[in-house]
Amino acid sequence: MPDPPLITPTFVLAWLVNFFQYLLFYLLVTTVALYAVKEFAASDAASGLAASSFVIGATVARLFAGYVVDVLGRRRVMVSAIVIVTVACALYLVAGTLPLLIAVRLLHGFGYAFASTALMAIAQAAIPPRRRAEGTGYYALGSTLATAVGPALGLFLVQSFTYGILFWVTLGTAVLGLVLGLFLRQPAAQRQAAAAAASAARQEGRTPPAPRFSFRDIAHPAVVPIGTFMLLVGLCYAGVITYLNAYAEQRDVVTGASLFFLAYAATMLVMRFVLGRVQDRHGDNVVVYLGLVSFALALALLAAATADWQIVLAGALTGLGYGTLMPACQAIAVSAVPADKLGTGISTMLLFMDVGLGVGPIVLGILVSATSYGTMYALLAAVAVIAAVLYHLVHGRHEVAKQGRAAA
Repeated sequence: MPDPPLITPTFVLAWLVNFFQYLLFYLLVTTVALYAVKEFAASDAASGLAASSFVIGATVARLFAGYVVDVLGRRRVMVSAIVIVTVACALYLVAGTLPLLIAVRLLHGFGYAFASTALMAIAQAAIPPRRRAEGTGYYALGSTLATAVGPALGLFLVQSFTYGILFWVTLGTAVLGLVLGLFLRQPAAQRQAAAAAASAARQEGRTPPAPRFSFRDIAHPAVVPIGTFMLLVGLCYAGVITYLNAYAEQRDVVTGASLFFLAYAATMLVMRFVLGRVQDRHGDNVVVYLGLVSFALALALLAAATADWQIVLAGALTGLGYGTLMPACQAIAVSAVPADKLGTGISTMLLFMDVGLGVGPIVLGILVSATSYGTMYALLAAVAVIAAVLYHLVHGRHEVAKQGRAAA
């Protein structure tokens, strides 16, 4: 039986719009803190808040983004959220005080969380169930490319021109994403099926009960176990993205650190064309355990590294590790919930990941102050091993993790 088509107009448009949303984030994430210092004479703590307020806004939105997407509809929420993001990007140009900049960052993060949840729900609905992991891996390539392009482009615009030019480019990118988003619709067959179901319900006089918000809409029980696993993985990754530069300066491996994310992105780009298909055919375990081993090795290598080539190798292993675990676990989360709860399942997974990434810098900062960067990375390698045990207990030991979806 031939594989059902994966690359459809809906999938391609969702991929493009998602890429632009992530590109907006990465264009600004490496530049906003320094902008706050130069423009508003902000302290280190205040400039850090200006940068991290985006994550705060996104995390708050994650609490109910899935519920709103499932109740109001994926496309309606997606368009509204991208409008909010575009407005926020325009406000960067006129935010004349530090509190206003922080408020704009909160608004941007808020809109981004809703947009990314709705976009992933639209894309996942367009992916054939038998090719779930493969499609999720391809979809995640958008965020991978944004990771590789965004920070470098943002720094180039600031160093070669001005922050004003950066904000105009950001606004232009947001407008382009909005225009593409207006053309994005769910597949015609899905729209027709939904319309037919609604018509049949009206003819039979059935009135659906008013939806009520509950804890299940914040964290879907079926996704919480694998989400908890990804919280630990996110905690480990927070140690990489937050402290790599300071660690590199201390150990005099700055050149290796500058190539770390290039190696990271290159490995992800190559392996996502392969591992998604492997997961669909041979089950979740083979891919997740490969990712965990690679990530643990990367963290252990960072703990002991003294040369630039070791940092670059750690970057490649992180791409094979964390870069593999993200789409693999997203596919697991989506497969664990019914079709009408896609938004909630996706937002649950992203919420747990955001908590790991958000709490990590705080906890690890205390650890680094008390010990050293080497000790921190060694302990994070141990956390990756603990995460492997947790994965086995909550998912890996079950039969569903050992069988490929393509064989079902």
